[in-house]
Amino acid sequence: MGSFDISGRHVAITGASSGFGHHFAGVLASRGAKVSLGARRVDKLDVRVQEIRNNGGQAAPFALDVRNSDSIRAFIDAAEAALGPIDVLINNAGVEAGAKTYNMIDEDDWDFVMETNLKGAWLTSKAYTEKIIQGKRKGGNIIMISSITDTRTIKGQFPYAVSKGALTRMTEVMALEGAKWNIRVNALAPGYVLTDVSRILLESERAPEFVKGIPMRRFGEFEDLDGPLLLLASDASSYMTGSVIAVDGGHICASL
Repeated sequence: MGSFDISGRHVAITGASSGFGHHFAGVLASRGAKVSLGARRVDKLDVRVQEIRNNGGQAAPFALDVRNSDSIRAFIDAAEAALGPIDVLINNAGVEAGAKTYNMIDEDDWDFVMETNLKGAWLTSKAYTEKIIQGKRKGGNIIMISSITDTRTIKGQFPYAVSKGALTRMTEVMALEGAKWNIRVNALAPGYVLTDVSRILLESERAPEFVKGIPMRRFGEFEDLDGPLLLLASDASSYMTGSVIAVDGGHICASL
């Protein structure tokens, strides 16, 4: 069986200024990984990095806009210059367009969500893969942060749900194509956890009724993702690629 040990590994995380990425950085650093945090809100990254360093971890903050390929390459170059070759890339950057249906959003809404959630994940993975090929490294590890909305959704999650459905499919296709260079590509698909993205729903008057549709009768917490994250980031998942792990309290298999 592979080891869950990630000490000394360099993990780069996009969208690390809040939500899942913010939490993941702390979890990975606490277990000995070196973490590079990328996001547009550098002031928030600075605060998180200082927290990690105060707890004895290794971390560095970098400006990153995943909608811009030059910004992505600069992020990867700077992260590797600071902490060494990236062992694991976590494509976590994600946004939503508010509670709007397909006929309510405009092109700017669509472009903002798709360019961040989907195109950004592709461009970042592409730049990372190029580093691996050019450096003739032994392989790589990409973790996508998808969502159970890739499978089931509710009204008002368009185009977020569309982007996550495509991101899950991207995970599978990239796993097929990346195996040539020993690059593993897997995804976490969280259920409903209180983040900036889900806050509109989970703090609304609909929340008490909505939670009844989750077999475990509760929303998720950040810590519920720690085990699956460490599995995918470590050698314990060395024979896994193209896998999508749902962490949702049974929500996607709930009774109709």
